Amino acid sequence: MRSSRLFAPVALVAALALAGCSSEEAQPPAETTAAAAPTQAAPAAFVPGGTASDNKPIFDETNLQTIATNGSASSVEFVDALAGIGFDKAAMEVTFDRTNVDLEADYIIVSVKIGEECLVGQRGPRGYTSDIVSPVSTGKCLIGLTQPITW
Repeated sequence: MRSSRLFAPVALVAALALAGCSSEEAQPPAETTAAAAPTQAAPAAFVPGGTASDNKPIFDETNLQTIATNGSASSVEFVDALAGIGFDKAAMEVTFDRTNVDLEADYIIVSVKIGEECLVGQRGPRGYTSDIVSPVSTGKCLIGLTQPITW
């Protein structure tokens, strides 16, 4: 059981790293001229009944705000913030805040299953990263033991 708790974050980090290779690349900002007025993106908002892609902007914005408020944000803080904007706690999974040897976990990973896709976000020593992935063979978003969301 101990090795599966340690394996889950490592496996997810590897999966996110590999998925990041095919993620959208940042594009340089478009130049504006007198003839072309700059456009502003609509603010991120939760889309009830929407897809993972529809809700990824607000998922990321909420997680980044949680981290900005507390750089060592806990699993409870991530889950509560996401639930506060409309994500269903019953569709969430989150990793533990402490390791088996009672050290603070380097990574907190939170996911929300939407249909047949998973929004997965990770806070770690190098910042925040996220992606949309398919559920694993168990139908869950995260591999290994996750923390029960009972609060």
